[in-house]
Formats: sequence, structure tokens, C-alpha cells
Amino acid sequence: MSDLIKNTPKERLVNGILKENPTFVLMLGMCPTLAVTTSAINGIGMGLTTTVVLAASNLLISMLRNFIPDRVRMPAFIVVVASFVTIVQMLLEGFIPSLYSALGIYIPLIVVNCIILGRAEAYASKNPPIPSLFDGIGMGLGFTLSITCIGLVRELIGAGQIFGFQILPLADSASGKMGYEPITIFILAPGAFFVLAFLSALQNRFKLGAAKRGIDPSNPDSCGGACASCGNSMCKGKRG
Repeated sequence: MSDLIKNTPKERLVNGILKENPTFVLMLGMCPTLAVTTSAINGIGMGLTTTVVLAASNLLISMLRNFIPDRVRMPAFIVVVASFVTIVQMLLEGFIPSLYSALGIYIPLIVVNCIILGRAEAYASKNPPIPSLFDGIGMGLGFTLSITCIGLVRELIGAGQIFGFQILPLADSASGKMGYEPITIFILAPGAFFVLAFLSALQNRFKLGAAKRGIDPSNPDSCGGACASCGNSMCKGKRG
């Protein structure tokens, strides 16, 4: 029964977004995470592109898992992923050329993204197609959420903007107008490390605080096993 619960679409989505978030928990895919998150829109673009490739490749690899010889599974996985990356790259170039230019070389590098190959090896090659599809969607959404948050913070501090809109009025030295002085290091490479470290620490602080209270952050219905003294009305039906 536990295996069936673990393979439900809801659990796969929660697992990718919270429990095994590829950026803040597993620390995978650091290359695009640090390189393209100079703005929130770049984060969303790279995240959704990776999500499409991840979900499609997970689905196809799961469907072919009984036909791919074990000794050539990694080359086979790379061929599947590369095929989907090529399709997505051509679609971006044709329909969203601005995003294609912004992401640049990091689009074809999705082929060797350790998130995609890791899920193909660890999950899709061992599980049925539908759970594998939702595992890919969950991991992709977790990755998208993470790098969008990183891009949001970097863009706000480094340029005073959010999604390209000027939120903090900039100072004008010519007219003597007071305003925000962008901290440009945050849109450079070191800024990516600073923001990633800060957001990872913030998440860990939240998780540790919840653990001390006996709460599982990924399960809002959890009460840490102390059902007899739990004040959560949702747990009343579980008390003996």
C-alpha cells in the first residue's frame, strides 16, 4: 500500500516541489540555476523549458524501460532527452526568440542536466508511465519555482525591477533626485551564490523549526504523532 501512495500523482508533485526540491534540497542543476537567474522571467523560461523536457523524457523512458538494455541505458536516456531538447529549442527559436536569445547555450545544455538524467535513472526507468510523468512535472515545477525565486531576488536587488518592471525608483545624479542605488553584484555571478545560500538557509530554518514542533512541512495534515494533544481540528477524526 505504501508504494501505491508514494506513486500517486499528488505525492509525486509534492515530492518534487517540497520534499526533494532539485535546487534547495538536492542541489542539482546548479549550472543553469546560477547562470540564467539574472531576472525572474529568465528563471521562469528556463524552468518551464526544463519541465517540458523532464516530463516528456520521463514518460517516454518509462514506456521504453522494459525494452532498453541495461548496458546501454544511459546513452539511450541521453538520446531521448536530446530529442526533446532539440524540439523545444526549435520551438523557442521560432515562437519566443527573445527568450531563446536570453537563455542561449543553456538550452542545449539541458541534455546533460543532472536533474533530468537523475530522474530518468532513479525513477522513470523503474516505475510506470503515469507516476513517472507526474514525477517529471513535480520536479520541473520545483525547479521552476526555485530559480524564479532566485531570479526575482537578484533582479529586485540588482536592478530594482521585477519581471522587467521598475519597482524601486532609481536615483538620478544629474538632477539630484534621490532613489534606489542598484547593487549590481547581485546580477553578476557572485550574486547568484549569495541569493542561493540565503534562500537555502531560509528554507532550512523553516524546516528545522517545523521539525522541532513535530510538523512535516510537506504534509499540512501532520501532527507529529501527538494526536492526543493535537489542537488541529483536521486530526479529530484520527484520535483514538
